[in-house]
Amino acid sequence: MHAIKRFSEPCRAQLKAEIKDAGGNEVFALGFLDEQGLVANIEVSARGNEVSVLALTQWFEPADTPFPDVFIHNHPSGGLTPSDNDLVIATRAAEAGIGCFIVDNPVEKVYVVAEPAKKRIITKLDATGIIAALEAGGAIAKRLPAYETRQSQLDLMRLIVRGFNEDALVAAEAGTGVGKSFAYLLPALSYALLNDERIVISTATITLQQQLYEKDIPLVTSAMKKKVKTVLMKGRGNYLCRRRLADARKEPDLGDGEHEDIAAVAAWAETTQTGSRSDLPFMPSGGLWSRVCSETDLCMGMRCAERERCFVLTLRKESADARIIVVNHHLLFADLAARHEGAGYDSVVVLPPYKRVIIDEAHTVEGAATSFFSKEFSRLGIYRHLGRLYRNRRGNRMGLLLRLTALVSSDILAIEGKLSQFEGAVQSLRDIADTLDKSALELCQYEGGFRLTPSREALIKTALVPHLIALRKGITALVTIIRDMLESLSSKYEDDAAVWEIKSILRRLGTIGTICGSFIEFKERTAEVLWIERQSGGNATDAPGTGWVRFTITPLAVAPALQEALFEPHKTVICVSATLTVAKSFDYWKNQCGLSLITERNVYTGQFPSPFPYSSSVLLAIPADAPLPDQGTYRAFVDKAAAQMVLTAGGSALVLFTSYEALRSAYSTALPMLEPAGIRCLKQGDDDRTRLLQTFLQDEKSVLFATDSFWEGVDAPGDTLRLVILCRLPFRTPNEPVFEARCEALQGRGGNPFMELSLPESVMKFKQGFGRLMRRSSDHGVVAVLDGRILHKRYGEYFLRSLPKTKQSFHAFETILREMERFLES
Repeated sequence: MHAIKRFSEPCRAQLKAEIKDAGGNEVFALGFLDEQGLVANIEVSARGNEVSVLALTQWFEPADTPFPDVFIHNHPSGGLTPSDNDLVIATRAAEAGIGCFIVDNPVEKVYVVAEPAKKRIITKLDATGIIAALEAGGAIAKRLPAYETRQSQLDLMRLIVRGFNEDALVAAEAGTGVGKSFAYLLPALSYALLNDERIVISTATITLQQQLYEKDIPLVTSAMKKKVKTVLMKGRGNYLCRRRLADARKEPDLGDGEHEDIAAVAAWAETTQTGSRSDLPFMPSGGLWSRVCSETDLCMGMRCAERERCFVLTLRKESADARIIVVNHHLLFADLAARHEGAGYDSVVVLPPYKRVIIDEAHTVEGAATSFFSKEFSRLGIYRHLGRLYRNRRGNRMGLLLRLTALVSSDILAIEGKLSQFEGAVQSLRDIADTLDKSALELCQYEGGFRLTPSREALIKTALVPHLIALRKGITALVTIIRDMLESLSSKYEDDAAVWEIKSILRRLGTIGTICGSFIEFKERTAEVLWIERQSGGNATDAPGTGWVRFTITPLAVAPALQEALFEPHKTVICVSATLTVAKSFDYWKNQCGLSLITERNVYTGQFPSPFPYSSSVLLAIPADAPLPDQGTYRAFVDKAAAQMVLTAGGSALVLFTSYEALRSAYSTALPMLEPAGIRCLKQGDDDRTRLLQTFLQDEKSVLFATDSFWEGVDAPGDTLRLVILCRLPFRTPNEPVFEARCEALQGRGGNPFMELSLPESVMKFKQGFGRLMRRSSDHGVVAVLDGRILHKRYGEYFLRSLPKTKQSFHAFETILREMERFLES
């Protein structure tokens, strides 16, 4: 083939000159194509002899420098037939989409060993056209009743469009009511259609996932009058496994009512299209669902008899050609972690491959990543694994090991001997786990948690290490006994479901043994936080020394992992939330999630204020005479003040605390004052979160006393919620293990833990609590703060500066009550 058909004339001349400068020997060059598909630029990267030259293989992986389209080298002999080595290099290059050319020395002829992948032409978004859909009379605006154009929403959309068009990273704080979902959905759907690209949208909650999938995305696609295939994917444990369900139905030891529940799940399995737990018409117990849900390490894949009807495999097939995939953060991190650890970014892992990500509720990213990358175990978890293997209830032996012994041998005496051996090893391991748990509980009895540090080495070596060593040995002993039996099993039983589950449980026990080893060697784990924490049966009133202990290993920082797994490999990452700034700065959030570590890419940030009328509809009430939390009168003041404010408001109140102890105290004070007035008092812990919120939303004359998780995710518009009381600034407890370790690390680097970690984290949560009140533009009410530090400490201004402009009442408490009453009646 004439070289002029593959090279521009200037490039052909340049390559000819490079070969001449190399004395006519072989050269290895990187070629870059122009829009006509001709090699228009070259970059010589190696020079050799008459018969060989180095092919620099670092170009097989994407780097920060421009990625070549074709590898070029010459054959000084004039014969262009590729050698075996040439074919090997060309094969590897083709896998990366790179072509391979051989030329003669005068660059008059070319032999195309492998064609380069065709260059994708990226079509940029038309910001004006997209934004028009949300302007007055636009395609989406016309479909929404009483829609009002919001300038902040249009400005947010412009920034997101820029992020797509410039392959940039974007962090955007969009106040309540901006309409951030539509602001990112329109550009995302448009980009996916224009460029035939897959975009992943990740949220913090399944609730928001479903809202996007069931409501918002259909509305946008109908306005666009184009179909965009969208798939909603949840974590694997949300889906039913038919094979495990069939196994569970065969088990003879189901407890009271479980037979009926299993039968109900089985009946539902024959009618459901998704197999998703959220579609079940009843709520199964956590224990029951864990026995029938899909789990990665329990999946038999192509060996499973139910693979043709598998809900997870069906979903994966659906997602293969989807352009929009809606996931939650945990599922996203599972995919990113696998890719970062070696699976690569161009193949199907947990999700199909993608290059652009939108992260909604991005203020939760650091917490979600910390949770995902943590490892843990507890006595109860060990009990569950052992119970699946073998249990003896009133002389009735059950479990997977009975099925294994029956597969291995029909000799009753041999089976009995093995079962006795199993029973001894299982009981021994339970006893060791009990002993470890009791010892660990003593360490947690005063503060609820205990961090392993060098200063506590003597105590740790006495109270924990011997029991951890014993637990690891006990696990090894049990695993060895079972593996020996598995090795004697006939190959025809390798695909037996019981064998598969036994192997999975052994791997899980092995992981617990590895965690034990990390705890034993805690002084060497400087990049991690190793800690234990007392857990209760869900009752916050449990006394110290009761419950059980959870052993956890948490990364000291997740920013580097997020930098490498999320921000660096993807062309566009859009992060949006109502709370990303502290005193109008993104620095804290960027530092925590790794975005501040990105130095060679475009990173755009923007704040987009809420269009809601805070200045006329919200009264920020802070008693000037409120004591400080370290004063003896503080608890009594909060208890009485909260009750009086709720009484004045007539209910419709959410009272938020930072501890269960404070919650219980205020609740016990308020109950006899409020119930005679017809105000129903609800308390976190009396029911599960969903039902508690439902009860609160259905009764406008109710008050909900809550802590921690209720500072965000509560959406109670209208008269359901007219008063939010933030009893205390939400600073993290200084001795909380992970927080304490991160503060120490920051201080060791010369930083200020209070100003750089404690204060900004508290402000972010404070903004979330404040945001519970105003959910619609017509909402009207009071946010009260009963912590005197916000007015009397210098750092209080950070909290105030992070809020939108409101009406204010910073007077004595009695005056505030009167002003509050007038405001709520106006």
